[in-house]
Amino acid sequence: MPTTSTQSRKSTTTRSAASRQPDAIKLLTRDHKDVKALFKEYEKLVKAEAEESQKQALAEQICEMLTVHTQIEEELVYPAAYETLEDEADLVDEAQVEHASAKDLIKQIRTMQPSDDLYDAKVTVLGEYVEHHVKEEEKEMFPKLKKTELDLKELGASLQARKNELMGEEAPKAH
Repeated sequence: MPTTSTQSRKSTTTRSAASRQPDAIKLLTRDHKDVKALFKEYEKLVKAEAEESQKQALAEQICEMLTVHTQIEEELVYPAAYETLEDEADLVDEAQVEHASAKDLIKQIRTMQPSDDLYDAKVTVLGEYVEHHVKEEEKEMFPKLKKTELDLKELGASLQARKNELMGEEAPKAH
């Protein structure tokens, strides 16, 4: 029957698309790597005394990436972490405080011009905050989450869908 064959193809495609979907930790780790690379690029622009417009564009890209990343973590990852890491709630609490500090710096950077005093310093300090935050998540929180019953594939799919939504991108469709 053609419908069975079509249905079979659809379910196979959906399954293979789901299996290609990175789990939550891989997705978040990739985001961490990407934003760290942007901070390194910003550092190069500062050392090269690049055009202010280049620095501002890159700083805005960093701020946008971090804004989306912090939002998906706060909406999806941290509630799941609180639920599954009951005895480790302090890790999630610290991550929330780190996010608040980063969001404050992001807000300041977005209201400034690269020619303003402390602009480069604020972008640099934001990078240092992020580096500390990433280290704690990747060395402490993520290994503990891996040991729980949390469905990291499902969480990863939710994270990617929400990230796409926040970035104004349409989620890839399974055929």
